[in-house]
Amino acid sequence: MRKVKGYFISTCGWCKKTKRFLDEHDVNYEYEYVDLLPAGEKQRALAEVSEHNPRKSFPTVVVSTDGDTEVVVGFKEDRLREVLGV
Repeated sequence: MRKVKGYFISTCGWCKKTKRFLDEHDVNYEYEYVDLLPAGEKQRALAEVSEHNPRKSFPTVVVSTDGDTEVVVGFKEDRLREVLGV
C-alpha cells in the first residue's frame, strides 16, 4: 500500500503547484501546512521533514510503498510522475 505525505508552507507558490498536481492526478495523500501548526506540532513536523530533507525546504513530498521511501523536494513534476506512477 502506498502512503503519500506532503509538507507545505501555506504561502509557498511551489507548494500550491505541488498540491494542485496531486489533486489533479487523484493522488490520495495527507498534508500539513507546517507554518500554520501550533508550536509543538510545528517542531514535530519539522523534525519529520528533516529526516527526509535535511535542508528543511518546501514542498517536501514523502512517498512510502512497502517499506521503500522516495522523497521529492521542490516542485519537480517529472519526478512526481515517476514516483507516483501517474
